[in-house]
Amino acid sequence: MKLEGQVRIPSGCAIAAVISRDKNRMSGETVIKAMVPMHDRSNGLGGGFAGYGIYPEYRDFYALHLFFDERATRKSCEAFLKERFEIVKSEIIPTWKLPSITGEPIIWRYFVDPLKSVLASRQLDEAEFVARTVMEINTGMKGAYVFSSGKDMGTFKAVGFPEDVGAFYRLEEYEGYCWTAHGRYPTNTPGWWGGAHPFSLLDWSVVHNGEISSYDANRRFIEMFGYQCSLQTDTEVITYIMDYLLRVQGLTLEEAAAVVSAPFWSTIENMADPEERRRHAYLRTLFPSLLITGPFSIVLGFSGGLMALNDRLKLRSMVIGEKGDRVFIGSEEAAIRAMEPEAENIWAPAGGEPVIIKVREAQENEH
Repeated sequence: MKLEGQVRIPSGCAIAAVISRDKNRMSGETVIKAMVPMHDRSNGLGGGFAGYGIYPEYRDFYALHLFFDERATRKSCEAFLKERFEIVKSEIIPTWKLPSITGEPIIWRYFVDPLKSVLASRQLDEAEFVARTVMEINTGMKGAYVFSSGKDMGTFKAVGFPEDVGAFYRLEEYEGYCWTAHGRYPTNTPGWWGGAHPFSLLDWSVVHNGEISSYDANRRFIEMFGYQCSLQTDTEVITYIMDYLLRVQGLTLEEAAAVVSAPFWSTIENMADPEERRRHAYLRTLFPSLLITGPFSIVLGFSGGLMALNDRLKLRSMVIGEKGDRVFIGSEEAAIRAMEPEAENIWAPAGGEPVIIKVREAQENEH
């Protein structure tokens, strides 16, 4: 029998990310390396990656990645998509057969463009239309699941250890300017392909280490606005919260972070800057049901950047490092060193303090 101190308590789950500020593309192999030293943070029940800038030839189209349980389901889903989109390209996602990855569904991708006539008849913008289509398939089409739906980005996930998942999807053949990764240690839900991280909607992707105790309150609120949390997984609700706050409500990344990882009321009352005090009080009052409680560290990926965020008590580890134009994020420094042995400026962000990294092109567009 092993005694306390002889057993590694990994606090479940591993997260990692890398981004090039100059938008230089790098192989998916870079971020796979980060997951190797964090192997024991996972238990083989889920691993996944998200890459940005990986589909330059189809950058103007939504890339829908889907799991299907059988060929007939794919055919019926494809007919459904053709009523709503122009399908520019349709193909199976290339994979390698690995003994460590079993029970794989049919894995397909479609590059699509919403039909202008359908958008006009429904009076919806493209993003809202795509988001609603994803919800409709995932909740109403048995045996079909959309696990990625952004432009010039893609999510790749499976049941297995993350290093094996990366090899299975042949990520060394993709190049992107930004990658995120996750190794899962599920606590409340079974391991299945759709339940692995990252969770994605449109261009947003979320990898998450922790367990949120506010899931039910968060879910009840977000479902009032058309989101359907079909997986009973806390990371799914975090993804929808971010889409709601950033895309629907138009908040900044800093404001969204102040909602989900809000300062204590006592901290707000003691803020020296009256404007800052007023803003934080306003956000806490306006979105009380979107405060995420419990231990978490998350990385939010989006077109042109990343945001790393801890819970306000910093109950989950997360470190950041830099080298040249690249910024690295990991649950452990070992993950960063695996990506870049000579990484510099290694530091741990404070609880509730968002770290936002944007490519220089995105920064210039803001000014």
